[in-house]
Amino acid sequence: MRAAVIEEIGRPLVIQDVPAPHCPTDGAIVRVVANGICRTDWALWSGDFWAGGPVVKPPFVLGHEFAGVVEEVGSEVRNWHVGDRVTFPMNPGDGTCPTCRAGQQQVCEHVDTMVPGVSYWGAFAEYVAVRHADVNMVALPDSLSFTAAASLGCRYIAAFHGVVNQARVRAGEWVAVYGAGGGAGLAAVQIAVAAGANVIAVDISDDKLAAARRVGALHTLTAGPNVPTQIAELTRGGAQVSVDAVGLAQTCQASVRSLRTRGRHLQLGHTTAAQNGEIAVPIDLMLIKELEFVSAFGMAGHRFSTMLAMIEAGRLDPGAVVSRTVSLAEASSVLKSMQAFGTIGVVVIDRF
Repeated sequence: MRAAVIEEIGRPLVIQDVPAPHCPTDGAIVRVVANGICRTDWALWSGDFWAGGPVVKPPFVLGHEFAGVVEEVGSEVRNWHVGDRVTFPMNPGDGTCPTCRAGQQQVCEHVDTMVPGVSYWGAFAEYVAVRHADVNMVALPDSLSFTAAASLGCRYIAAFHGVVNQARVRAGEWVAVYGAGGGAGLAAVQIAVAAGANVIAVDISDDKLAAARRVGALHTLTAGPNVPTQIAELTRGGAQVSVDAVGLAQTCQASVRSLRTRGRHLQLGHTTAAQNGEIAVPIDLMLIKELEFVSAFGMAGHRFSTMLAMIEAGRLDPGAVVSRTVSLAEASSVLKSMQAFGTIGVVVIDRF
């Protein structure tokens, strides 16, 4: 099969013919029809992941935001068949640990060994293997295109879980989104709007802010040191919820400072190596205003049903966060552009 292979960290991917993956007894082989290029892919490719995060060793194949068709199932799999249209959450669970048994497979205690494109070769290729298919794999409705579905596996589901379950956004609330033009940020804007919130989008460029307006942002602000003050003025006291979809010190701190009393900060973005896994936060402000700090790290497969129902009802449109599609050979140029946050929304590989 054709795959885009990391032969050297930080260097262009090399298109090669490589052996197809072996089907695990508890898993499946999926023919990849579309795959999103995520900032996590950039972090692994560039070697700039957060402290203590995963490190890949060449040769390696990235790719964890995929949608496709089941080609083979393992002998232990009961719920899936050849020809099923599927996607797969980036952070799967094995179904056995305490967090899995509590229904939170996205924070499985054994996740380190199970993530395609992170733990083992992924979906920058024609085929990818998945583990624990019965626990994690998700059926796609026929009405949802593979390109749109490719945005779901990581950033969109993390935004949905974060906005709906963790930050508990309610109709009429003010929600500020920092990094609103990226994949996670654009998804957070759209989902918060669908929940009935008034969204203020913050980003570094006019084209990213225009993308946020297209998915429903009520106000847009260019990133800068005065943004928390501007948000306080717009909302007459601060946002009820603020989202950091980037993971830089300035975006996290500004997000916290954008909240009114008893507001909720939602962390979606990872740090890079420069932060060494740590960001200072205004802890005294958080204390005296009784602010909450919550996060989201994907979403369990069994919880996709509400999101998919909203998509089928027209309340959500993951296709609207897909900015363009590219070929497998163009993946390197997309990864390179991510160094300076050069992509808008989700870029999807749809030609292998």
